[in-house]
Amino acid sequence: MNWILLLEIVYILIVIIVCIRVIYDTQSSTKTMAYVLAVIFMPIVGIIIYFSIGINYRKRKIYSKRVFNDVKRENEIKKQILLDSDNIFSTQVPSVTNFQKLALLILNQSMSPISSNNDVSLLLNGEEKFPKVLKALKNAKNHIHVEYYIFNADTIGCKIIDLLIEKAQEGVKVRFIYDDFGSREIRKIQVGRMKAAGIEAFPFYKIKLIALANSLNYRNHRKIIVVDGVIGFVGGINVSDKYINSATEKNDLFWRDTHLMIKGPAVRTLQYIFMGDWNYCSGTLLVPNNGFFPDHIFLQNSADKVVQIAASGPDSDTPLIEQSLMQAINLATKEILITTPYFIPGATLLETLRVAAFSGIKIKLLVPGISDSYLVNFAARSYYGRLLKAGAEIYCYRKGFVHAKTMVVDQQIAIVGTANMDIRSFDLNFEVNAIVYDEDVAKELTEAFYEDLKDATKIDSEKWRARSQGIQLIEKIAGLLSPLM
Repeated sequence: MNWILLLEIVYILIVIIVCIRVIYDTQSSTKTMAYVLAVIFMPIVGIIIYFSIGINYRKRKIYSKRVFNDVKRENEIKKQILLDSDNIFSTQVPSVTNFQKLALLILNQSMSPISSNNDVSLLLNGEEKFPKVLKALKNAKNHIHVEYYIFNADTIGCKIIDLLIEKAQEGVKVRFIYDDFGSREIRKIQVGRMKAAGIEAFPFYKIKLIALANSLNYRNHRKIIVVDGVIGFVGGINVSDKYINSATEKNDLFWRDTHLMIKGPAVRTLQYIFMGDWNYCSGTLLVPNNGFFPDHIFLQNSADKVVQIAASGPDSDTPLIEQSLMQAINLATKEILITTPYFIPGATLLETLRVAAFSGIKIKLLVPGISDSYLVNFAARSYYGRLLKAGAEIYCYRKGFVHAKTMVVDQQIAIVGTANMDIRSFDLNFEVNAIVYDEDVAKELTEAFYEDLKDATKIDSEKWRARSQGIQLIEKIAGLLSPLM
């Protein structure tokens, strides 16, 4: 037997073993088929792709999210969460009553409480977000917790870092988590400045050459700020000058994005998420106390918003954010307004949207007309035809790049967060969304959506079907690769 034949036999055995591993380990049948085909028809490269981005870490918890080491105390808190949630359900607030199944899904899957008496501010673009953030940071008395996917070392980034250093020197405890890939601009100099000033700063995943692929694959895509346990920020806006569209911070491309500022009990859930992430990446243990979770949060009488936080990642038992979006769609009776920069929904979510559209629900989807990724854009376009056929309306934003991740259902609930409507956000990234069960906030986000449509072009269904065969082929090929993106 010559060496070439022996190598061929060994390689075939390796391919068979990897295919068995893919079939056993991958939950999605679509992904399973994509990885198996890649392994078989892309010699060596397909195997590298699978072991780089395909291993199912839902079965191998990346880290424990446990914050409370006292089991008795944790059980007491769970009982209180259930009691408080039942009290909110009993108030018969229409937006809560109509979407109670959504709230129960999130509660039962993650014990994320639904809380009332919150003040919620909708922040459109960086020019509305960053002044609020700077004011909240400046007024911090006890602690500041910051967690970001992209934190750039530009004008606004350095301005926030300077303020964090100033607060640390005043005695405020500052903890800072950054994604080592997304925030690579600050790794060398700015992180060193913060540490020298007494700020504790850690990458969520430290990128190392050996583990480069998985470190890049599993990204901390969350954007969270918690100040003194009472003010929280969450949404799609990273820390970067490009999110500011004012005359003094003029960019070549207009960036449209959405964020929330929350004051009240819902901030406790953002705090809990941060602490779980911190306990993992820092190697230290933050012990819950009244400083992190204030017993009494005094707000104005107008603070009556009901809020719930949904978080998920490759450490979760289930793709909770994807499930929560599908449940919100299932509960719709009139209208669903979706904005997402990356639309690669996967088969189940796509069918959920199609069923809603066929059932007479008005569905409007706003996606980028100007994209930052040609491949992702082509993959997204491969899904448009089936949605259009079901009667959904799709609009392409032309004013600039739309980066917001939002959904409004029946003008009763508003969802704002970090998760794109794509497979990566649902399965691979660490994400967090806020669900606001309030008609006023939902109507405000609805108005912002329809304002955005003024700068968007509606896709004509007939013209879409008539586009060239060559373009359709490129889109279909990109669509086949979408489970791997």
